[in-house]
Amino acid sequence: MPGEWYFGNASDDGDKNRGWLLGHFIDPAEGVRSTTDLEVKWGVHPSGQQRPEWTADDKRTTLLLLVSGRFRLDLTVDSFLLARQGDYVMWGPGIDHSWQAEEASVVITIRWPSLPATAP
Repeated sequence: MPGEWYFGNASDDGDKNRGWLLGHFIDPAEGVRSTTDLEVKWGVHPSGQQRPEWTADDKRTTLLLLVSGRFRLDLTVDSFLLARQGDYVMWGPGIDHSWQAEEASVVITIRWPSLPATAP
């Protein structure tokens, strides 16, 4: 069944959802990409791009994996510079974060489970 498999390109498909490829927010008509189990993002960030605001009260576990570039991740518990291909950081629920691409960077983000954002 076409709904049980998918072939695509992360850059092309990510353009539709701010880089997100899998998650609860993908239209169920797109088949296996719509899931509440996890979220996957292909993040392409130009040098200097940042998320200056901090997340708040996240209920998910997250893995951030560096594909290329230099990427700084700030957590409420520490800061990390991902500089070598394959560097990663993982954090659990209740730890907030912000980030900055110190060089043009590509990162993969995986979060689970896939939950709708809650209003403050």
